[in-house]
Amino acid sequence: MRKFDEMYTQLPYELFTQGTQIRDHYKIYDEWLARQPGDMMAKRREEAELIFRRVGITFAVYGEKDEDGAGSERLIPFDLIPRIIPAHEWSSMERGLVQRVTALNRFIDDVYHGQDIIKAGIIPRDQIENNAQFRPEMMGVDVPNKIYSHISGIDIVRAPNAQGDGEYYVLEDNLRVPSGVSYMLEDRKMMMRLFPELFNAHRVAPIAHYPDLLLETLRASSPATTAEPTVVVLTPGMHNSAYFEHAFLAQQMGVELVEGQDLFVKDNFCYMRTTRGPKRVDVIYRRVDDDFLDPKAFRPTSTLGCAGLMEVYRAGHVTICNAVGTGVADDKSIYPYVPKMIEFYLGEKPILNNVPTYMCRNKDDLAYTLANLKDLVVKEVHGAGGYGMLVGPASTKAEIEDFRQAILANPKGYISQPTLSLSSCPTFVESGIAPRHIDLRPYVLSGKTVQMVPGGLTRVALKEGSLVVNSSQGGGTKDTWILEADDAPAAAVAPSQSQSQSPTSTSSTSS
Repeated sequence: MRKFDEMYTQLPYELFTQGTQIRDHYKIYDEWLARQPGDMMAKRREEAELIFRRVGITFAVYGEKDEDGAGSERLIPFDLIPRIIPAHEWSSMERGLVQRVTALNRFIDDVYHGQDIIKAGIIPRDQIENNAQFRPEMMGVDVPNKIYSHISGIDIVRAPNAQGDGEYYVLEDNLRVPSGVSYMLEDRKMMMRLFPELFNAHRVAPIAHYPDLLLETLRASSPATTAEPTVVVLTPGMHNSAYFEHAFLAQQMGVELVEGQDLFVKDNFCYMRTTRGPKRVDVIYRRVDDDFLDPKAFRPTSTLGCAGLMEVYRAGHVTICNAVGTGVADDKSIYPYVPKMIEFYLGEKPILNNVPTYMCRNKDDLAYTLANLKDLVVKEVHGAGGYGMLVGPASTKAEIEDFRQAILANPKGYISQPTLSLSSCPTFVESGIAPRHIDLRPYVLSGKTVQMVPGGLTRVALKEGSLVVNSSQGGGTKDTWILEADDAPAAAVAPSQSQSQSPTSTSSTSS
């Protein structure tokens, strides 16, 4: 196996400086790889796939069927080469994540209470009240600790800059039911199993305590009347694409995995059915969208939720995590306003920048977008999973023209962004080791404090040249190593200094 610098005509940005020198934090790994037999990586990949299949780490692909007509399930491709981030870069990113999620929670609370940010003219009222994820049912409802997004998945990309070290940008805020954390944890377990010697050679910050932090966060959100809160994970059922993760997290936290039919409401409290009789439920970590939570309040035909749940919720007798109506803050049409939210609520400048974004609802932005479709990434404001999106440089003239007509028919439904030159990472593919584009989804937990494990889920676009990292579009995952500083371990808990401050009045393609 040759060393990295002997293998590339196009150099992975995460690995090499502009002067084509291997970055310091990859040097130990590079030297280790150079000593390995040529067939080692292929054998380890086969072993990983076998283990993942035995464990059942799969995701369902909607719309696909197997030979028996059942829903199709796939392994998410797992890459053996870790993405390595030095301690100082993570420290800055972590501060930016705490700041951003704190401001987003302030914003959601404001939307459903005083609406000060609307009165200040920072965000147009119609962009809130006409948002499909705005829930009038939540107006005036007080939630514990004023936290709405208890579990946030913030998608981050890095683009090269003039200094050569790259700049991290927030691409998207996932605040409703962010997924993928089980793959982060299983990828780490797999790497430790396959390459234990690498963990002896690197000070990799641990992430295995994430389920403990998650349970701590959920319990901290329980109604004030409860001393020993009962937490459950609410799943739509085994046919959901993320069912493995629902079951995995329930098992790791030691709590019950329930479906809507397992819950019922009585005397304004929520209970689950057990073999020993009804048991009161205090906190529901829901993996079900708002529309399906309560057929009395939302979609009458839903069988995935619990009838009457919203009445119990509004009475303060159960906590739903993430809160109902949280989606108003992760709509792509709200994303451009997050830097202004940070300044408005926290009186601070953003630590992490947004990707420049054009809102097609604005006349000038629409004109610019239509004139430059071949160079832009265009997304539906309610889109997810890499669907409903145009990647201009990778699209045909016919595809661009079709998208042009869709934008003209509904300008409010689209935003556009420049096609960033996303950083690439060495990735083990069929032809050997090659650069592939990546993003990063850290998971931020908000309770009485804001905390997270170091790192997150690195997603990789396995198709050469592709910028789409979503698993539904053929993307894979890799382990993310945050290297601890020599003088102190990386902090797993990062309380926000901003939380105690009072409000002031002042591209990629991941989805």
